[in-house]
Amino acid sequence: MKLVKARPLDPEASDMLVFFCPGCQEEHWVSVGPKTLWKIIWQFNGDYNKPTINPSILVKHNSPDGEHICHSFIRDGKIQFLSDCTHDMRGKTVDLPDIEKATT
Repeated sequence: MKLVKARPLDPEASDMLVFFCPGCQEEHWVSVGPKTLWKIIWQFNGDYNKPTINPSILVKHNSPDGEHICHSFIRDGKIQFLSDCTHDMRGKTVDLPDIEKATT
């Protein structure tokens, strides 16, 4: 599968999905339903093998070498990295890699 349901850290936040980002080499999470602690809820087409998620997914984090940005769309099982990404996949569209289960 390209996307899996996350194991909730809190039973009240069980509407989370996880995918593996090949640009960041880590998992990213999105909330897709009312049982979430997040303010943003993404739309999900329900297909775990060819997922489409809207709107775009923006992940930012700071590290000692500066701010890292990953900004993407997931459409029909592909991840499209936007031009504001700070990693090497910026501007590329690739197949979303398979993921077995959320590790966190």
